Amino acid sequence: MADAPTRRRSRTGGRAGAASRRGSAVIEQMPWNPPVNIDRPTEPLGPEGVEAIHDGAMRILEEIGVEFLNPEALAILKDAGCTIDGENVRMGREFVMEHVRMAPSEFTLTPRNPSRQITIGGRNLLFGNVSSPPNYWDMELGTKVPGTREMCRNLIKLTQYFNCIHFAGGYPVEPVDLHASVRHLDVLFDKLTLTDKVMHAYSLGADRVEDVMEMVRIAGGLSHEEFDATPRMYTNINSTSPLKHDFPMLDGWMRLARRGQGLVVTPFTLAGAMAPVTMSGAVAQSLAEALCAVVLAQIIRPGAPVAVGTFTSNVDMKSGAPAFGTPEYMRATQMTGQLCRFYGLPMRSSGVCAANVPDGQAMWETSNSLWAAVQSGTNMVYHAAGWLEGGLIASPEKFIMDCEVLQQIQRYMDPSICATGPDEIALDAIKSVGNAGHFFGIQHTQDRYTTAFYQPFLSDWKNYEGWAAAGGVWTPERAHIMFKEIISSFEAPPMDPAIREELSDFVTRRKAEGGAPTDF
Repeated sequence: MADAPTRRRSRTGGRAGAASRRGSAVIEQMPWNPPVNIDRPTEPLGPEGVEAIHDGAMRILEEIGVEFLNPEALAILKDAGCTIDGENVRMGREFVMEHVRMAPSEFTLTPRNPSRQITIGGRNLLFGNVSSPPNYWDMELGTKVPGTREMCRNLIKLTQYFNCIHFAGGYPVEPVDLHASVRHLDVLFDKLTLTDKVMHAYSLGADRVEDVMEMVRIAGGLSHEEFDATPRMYTNINSTSPLKHDFPMLDGWMRLARRGQGLVVTPFTLAGAMAPVTMSGAVAQSLAEALCAVVLAQIIRPGAPVAVGTFTSNVDMKSGAPAFGTPEYMRATQMTGQLCRFYGLPMRSSGVCAANVPDGQAMWETSNSLWAAVQSGTNMVYHAAGWLEGGLIASPEKFIMDCEVLQQIQRYMDPSICATGPDEIALDAIKSVGNAGHFFGIQHTQDRYTTAFYQPFLSDWKNYEGWAAAGGVWTPERAHIMFKEIISSFEAPPMDPAIREELSDFVTRRKAEGGAPTDF
């Protein structure tokens, strides 16, 4: 591997992603400043199209129904007036809309560091780390390998370090070297001590959900009443498309709903496989699967904070493999955004790709996915950094490359770029240069040159000769070197020693009790 090019050291930025830091930083990054989407959303559907997809979703719920593979959820829905036939649940559109209207159009999530509070909904645009791949790839290994706790911890450190990552999703790689019964305890301990951003819980059984809620409560130094008073964390559940919700995810969904924590429901509707081959049909099915879960949450706790996610894409009809960042994926995301605004619900989408390594395909597919999120009015972007192979691989190089794109999106949303005051129209500057000369040396430029344009931390803007003279380092190689430097200099955010000890004691006790039951 070529030597790394010399990089300027920053005097600002953040210690492990904090708003201020002592000493030097590996990179000069933008400060913590979750962007607000100032653009009008892209709306491919006319009013009649929105109504058609809405009607399709309602008819699915009224005429076909969704299976709820959880007896407690079935009993709740039956008591509320839904039609139950075995595990199949049907509900009328007036009933659905009555409960959808109970959900807030936006809500806040407050982690252990209140300055990292985020608001889901409105025009807020938030990015989260890659979550849940079972495998890991980096340039040093050069091949795909199962995830470990060390790999997971390093990706958690990147999650904390980068200010453009606003919430900590699920495990950034599954640490398969930890037994499934205690994996959640170790990883949540790592997440809560290495980051101070919003936490996520997998809805994979009662013990895991209850453990995570308790650990988040302890880490925040909160009483049970304080924890329940406002959302401190969230879960994301996926329906089992087509038209099913499984037992453990519904169990976690209901537990978090009762305690007023954040809820995201994301059907995994791949057109041509688990949903109709037509994108409008896939979106209608996705919305039906999501809205019935929203209804359940509102029955349990009216006003429960809920967001609707979209994972509607298509498959490669030659192989059946999932495809991401496609034109169809982009349009499905935009259409779902229109329907989320129709229902008055916050939206989640993803920064995804099908590429196997951090190459050109990885970046154009992910960029398509991310800009579809922007265009759709998405509020939460899952997997915004680090995702490869359709979610089967997490990569630190890809994480860092994606963060360059995320920073550019954040800068793109800075209203100052489009300001039109006298200083921005700059007539005096234009007059001073006139028909000859240049703008490099004039005072107007000198006063603004350090902040006028986006400054990349990873892109290389030298010409070919300059790039070659510096070692000819390709982008993934630069990202790998940067990854190593970030990890070696990482400093965890502060935590009260007594709270850390209480967290550690909780983990030790729950491990002694056997952790969460498993099937093996």
